[in-house]
Amino acid sequence: MRESETGEWKKQLSECYRSVADFPVDFELSLTEEDYFKKESDRFRISVPKNYFGLAFSDADDPIRRQFMPQAGEHITLSCETDDPLGENSYKVTERLIHRYPDRVLFLASDTCAMYCRHCFRRDYLSTDPPPLTRKEIHRAAEYLRSHLEVKEIIISGGDPLIMDNSKLDELLSIFKESRPDIVFRMASRMPVVLPSRITDSLTDLLSKYKPLFFITQYNHPRELTDKSRQAVSLLVNKGIPVFNQAVLLKSVNDSVDVLAELFQELLRCSVKPYYLFQGDLAAGTSHLRVPITKGLELMKELRSRISGLALPIFAVDLPGGGGKVPLTESYIQEITETAVVFKDRNERIYSYPVES
Repeated sequence: MRESETGEWKKQLSECYRSVADFPVDFELSLTEEDYFKKESDRFRISVPKNYFGLAFSDADDPIRRQFMPQAGEHITLSCETDDPLGENSYKVTERLIHRYPDRVLFLASDTCAMYCRHCFRRDYLSTDPPPLTRKEIHRAAEYLRSHLEVKEIIISGGDPLIMDNSKLDELLSIFKESRPDIVFRMASRMPVVLPSRITDSLTDLLSKYKPLFFITQYNHPRELTDKSRQAVSLLVNKGIPVFNQAVLLKSVNDSVDVLAELFQELLRCSVKPYYLFQGDLAAGTSHLRVPITKGLELMKELRSRISGLALPIFAVDLPGGGGKVPLTESYIQEITETAVVFKDRNERIYSYPVES
């Protein structure tokens, strides 16, 4: 059973569409998609699993299709955009370890993904074809953890770390755990969304060995919550692995209150906590997918009046140039006096709360 599970996801991974020539013969490119392929230049690679491809409609503005199909807008780089929008390179402490926040680090465990999302902020890194992960790189990162006790959490990311098979993933986690038995793991992967067959009993058994471990994934649209995807998440949850979602606000994908409300409420029904809704990063070639930050604030204001706090994620932006994540919150505080804090609620009504009570 376990071998057949492994064989299934690896087979599906090998059958991903990786070029236009791979797409079904009846698949028609839109004009903006055609324009992308006409221009000879460095391109961010394509890969999309057949099961995820099958969720898309023929409309070029379909919210699923926009996440995997390149458009001519990717050839446009605005002056505010960079190849390293989060400034991660300046925080690298080993070849693959990034230490930007005091209490946590991020390890780039993989250089590939099952699907290359067109809004990816590490598209430049994933286009460079770096050498495969080595045991030496893992040990260097583990030594850093051992000598930096202020680090309490390690985020395993990439690329997608679940592109590795279970034996390699087990080795990676065991080396970090041996180095720091107290470390908290976060596993960042979009596999439950794009290739749910990767989430198997054998994988969840493996991850369960390394608790406390939190699974961070990325659903951006309610249609991504297919039966198979829900089953994948259920395997994680039933093994006692908490699952959180970090959505990205994307133009013509989820930039409406109705879509976001349905997404967040359905995630809760799957026992997945909506954790963050991210403003699009200033990655080169992604402006056609970014939503104005002011619209994001308006959407969050409307969502607060429609869904519970449990379903509501934090709206946040990663500041350009390495400033880190900051929440984008509408302040309800209007004034602070010597005696009271004055608030305005979502219906514009004024309330006062005493400073000392």
